[in-house]
Amino acid sequence: MSTWTNLQERSFLEANARERALGLVDEGSFTELAGPFDRLTSPHLALLGDAVAFDDGIVCGVGRIGRKPVFVISQEGRFIGGSVGEIGGAKMVNTIRLAIEFHDELVARDPALAEDEKPMVVISFETGGVRLHESNAGLLAHAEVMDQFQKARGKVPVVALIGSKVGAFGGMGFVAAATDVIIMSEFGRLGLTGPEVIEQEMGKDEFDSSDRALVFRTTGGRHKYIMGDANFLVENRIAAFRQKLASLTSLPLQAFEDMRRIGSPAKVEAQLRLVALAAEMQPGDAVDVWAHAGNEDARSLIDLPLPEFLGTVRRLAV
Repeated sequence: MSTWTNLQERSFLEANARERALGLVDEGSFTELAGPFDRLTSPHLALLGDAVAFDDGIVCGVGRIGRKPVFVISQEGRFIGGSVGEIGGAKMVNTIRLAIEFHDELVARDPALAEDEKPMVVISFETGGVRLHESNAGLLAHAEVMDQFQKARGKVPVVALIGSKVGAFGGMGFVAAATDVIIMSEFGRLGLTGPEVIEQEMGKDEFDSSDRALVFRTTGGRHKYIMGDANFLVENRIAAFRQKLASLTSLPLQAFEDMRRIGSPAKVEAQLRLVALAAEMQPGDAVDVWAHAGNEDARSLIDLPLPEFLGTVRRLAV
């Protein structure tokens, strides 16, 4: 394992779940919960004769960024595509639950507690969604995580990080969209149905999953930032994600509420306007939407260095 300082310059895309968890919080502050030594493995995989992982492909724990307690959930795409089953789902659910309980305890002791001393939940998504080997348990886990989000709302901000190889797809795409804030890199991908599944069900003419440029134009961080699905776009380094997280630690809860994509009548209306716009435009490519947002040379945004992209891009207003 690299030292914490070396981890900061590590590619977020290439880093594994534990490296991301360690690097996102202050040096030496991370304590893993239900880690590999606890041997919490999926009983379903064992029954099917499949290999198990001692952490079930997910790293959970708590650390600090400055004075702020940060509860971290980090998914590992190298284990069955980061898919969510019974054990991994339970680890997610209970990490969020612990953050809420810790918040309540702290506020009960000190009602005037500063915002940067209250807990936050950070989820590093790398998943295709439900683990088909244990589909009912996986689906239930998705629902239970969303339930914890509702219990955390107005108390504990939940921040999604998306910049790993698998992206955030399937039911976990829904889960990511339900968080308070989404931070992506341009290499992150977010959606419901994965490109390969669309091609399999609808044909190559509908979506060519081998066209990597098309895939990233449609599901990647730049497009999601323009669309407003991602609140922030950062460089592909653990340090960049950590710095953006640090900038959020002292924000009031209302700021997180304002950055949400769902959860109020006004946000529902905004989403319906997007649906109406899509029906009216019938865009053939994401670039068509970029142009509609006011980017005169929309295609040039594809290859612009990230600082230039962020300095010139116009985001879609609905």
